[in-house]
Amino acid sequence: MNKEIVILGAGIAGLSAAYHLKEAGIPNIVAEKENTYGGLCNSFEVRGFMFDTFAHISFDNEETTYHMLEGNVPHWTHESEAVNFNQGSWIKNPVQNNLSGLPVEERIRIIKGFIERTPDRNIENYGDWLRAMFGNYFAEKFPYKYTRKYWTVEPEQLESNWIKGRMYTPALEEVLRGAMEEDTRSVHYSKEARYPVKGGFKSFLDPLVKNADIRYCMDILEIDLQHKVIRFGNGEEWEYDKLISTIPLPELCHIINTAPESIRKTADRLDYTSGVMVSIGLARPCVSPALWFYIYDEEILPARVYAPDIKSPNNVPHGCSALQAEIYYSRYKKMPDDLEELKEDVIHQMLRLNLFKEEDIVVSDVRMKQYANIMFTPEIYDARDAVHQYLKSVDIEYAGRWGEWDYLWVGQSFRSGRDAAERCIKQSF
Repeated sequence: MNKEIVILGAGIAGLSAAYHLKEAGIPNIVAEKENTYGGLCNSFEVRGFMFDTFAHISFDNEETTYHMLEGNVPHWTHESEAVNFNQGSWIKNPVQNNLSGLPVEERIRIIKGFIERTPDRNIENYGDWLRAMFGNYFAEKFPYKYTRKYWTVEPEQLESNWIKGRMYTPALEEVLRGAMEEDTRSVHYSKEARYPVKGGFKSFLDPLVKNADIRYCMDILEIDLQHKVIRFGNGEEWEYDKLISTIPLPELCHIINTAPESIRKTADRLDYTSGVMVSIGLARPCVSPALWFYIYDEEILPARVYAPDIKSPNNVPHGCSALQAEIYYSRYKKMPDDLEELKEDVIHQMLRLNLFKEEDIVVSDVRMKQYANIMFTPEIYDARDAVHQYLKSVDIEYAGRWGEWDYLWVGQSFRSGRDAAERCIKQSF
């Protein structure tokens, strides 16, 4: 293949990089190991039911990003409202300023803990932050439990810088009002959630794919830095002038032929979660109480569940509904070997929520993604910086959640790919 810019990965960051390079008149080609584009933004159909790869919605309001994605695709707009399931009760989200759904004694203990909290305490980890913001009792009863389910570790095993802007911290007046009234104001970080009318969340990527040159099922064996050649499992070899990688940093460092062992070991210190999706199609309408909901009961495996039919009625056959449950694992919490058995366990646990009956199930599916989210264990910053400095030294650009190794949402990933393309464009002229 002739030399040009090669992009590794056809997720949103890789597609964004390819699109912006092409707009600048710079030829490029995308190598994707899967048989389709999208990455974590992929959608899939199971016998007439459309599901996404985890619970995706779009709420980015940056003008250029909105114009490129939602602005080009017909979409629904929903209020960003969720609910929580805890010990048989449904509670408006977020729990911390919607305590009215809890028993009186629980409300009293949470409020007492909130008043006694010490916001100016020394914060050394996420657990410290939770106790400082909400008090010991609420921290242990709610976010501690969710952390074990979603992040797979104790809160003390995470650092706290990542949480800013992602978890609401109410004033005392809001806590008190939410303990007495059900009609509280929305405090979600976005006031609306947008979703395509047809085709699942993946449809938002269609404008980026239209003129992209993507080669699928391209499993990379080696990146030869000396000769600027990428070798693939199918025997192909591509020469390149410039490389943009959106693949996970640990994988990237292990396929660079001359990467120092110290860099590979450093990349291996970067923690992440893996995720399992259990998708259920139901022969009855409107089973979910909200667009998505969180489950705090630790004996129920899913951390989060979303409703594809609320996102778009076109995601399900007429008169039907659907749910997709997410269960997370990591090196700290081993994933079961038998996913089919896990699926059956999750379905039986979900039945305890009394949203549907076993005879309502017409479709069930289970699938896993090795890389679901970044984990902010204390090692992340030094390890990430060291890997990034190495990649810069060997002239490899990186982008997206897995290239930047950061908790990027969809719009942020789009802009990350754009920025990587712009850096290449500047070097070309």
